[in-house]
Amino acid sequence: MPIDHSLVGVESGPYERSWTSRDTLLYALGVGAGTGELPFTTENSAGIPQRVLPTFAVLAAQAPVARRLGDFHPAMLVHAEQAFELHRELPAEGTVAVTSKVTGVYDKGSGALVTSEARAVDPGGEPLVTSRSAVFIRGEGGFGGDRGPREEWTAPGRAPDHRVTCATRPDQALLYRLSGDRNPLHSDPAFAARAGFPRPILHGLCTYGITGRALLHAVAGSDPARFAGMSGRFSSPVFPGESLTVSIWQDGDEVLFRTAKDDGTVVLDRGRMALQPG
Repeated sequence: MPIDHSLVGVESGPYERSWTSRDTLLYALGVGAGTGELPFTTENSAGIPQRVLPTFAVLAAQAPVARRLGDFHPAMLVHAEQAFELHRELPAEGTVAVTSKVTGVYDKGSGALVTSEARAVDPGGEPLVTSRSAVFIRGEGGFGGDRGPREEWTAPGRAPDHRVTCATRPDQALLYRLSGDRNPLHSDPAFAARAGFPRPILHGLCTYGITGRALLHAVAGSDPARFAGMSGRFSSPVFPGESLTVSIWQDGDEVLFRTAKDDGTVVLDRGRMALQPG
């Protein structure tokens, strides 16, 4: 069956999502944090309280899809865009109620772009995270629908103010998948081959988290309380073991970024970061 357009605008019932200190520590390791980032990778270092990488917000606001989007092979679905707003700093452990809805189904010709939004509130009803995402489903376009809105984004005509290179490990995806995304595209060579890849690829949200770490340390003084949000478009796959370089342009509290591989291939494009004043 094609994409179910009747899902648009239908809000799910609240889903309870909880995480522990162990979950946030494991996430930090999964996106490459290490011994130089003890506030995010340990909970019992003397004089260093545990804090949470801001991009964990995307996982905190995840909820299961109430109904299937349609009948298609899961290998045809790729994560296209991701954004989040943090209404305050994430706690090391917590519980939220998440509601979500599909906000649009757009015809991109070769496939369909499905956009969604999720909102996570704490037990007192106070907002914690608003997350927006889009998935591209190959082969599901051509239904004559709206192509969707287009946001303007242009890299400044100057060298980046910061350029941060982060290595990934050959087994990075095997570690990151323990934070919840067990899609075999990131671990099973046979499944990856059916999707057209020579070997398993890195999770897009792992690339996203690595980029968020670079932004946190480069422009937010390593302070999660200053990190108010982030958005970006996934433009090319990353293979575990490849290095990523984040180019960052900062104009006051306005931050643009782009992440690329060593050969210059852009993998996370049209990036924006929302920064709280210091």
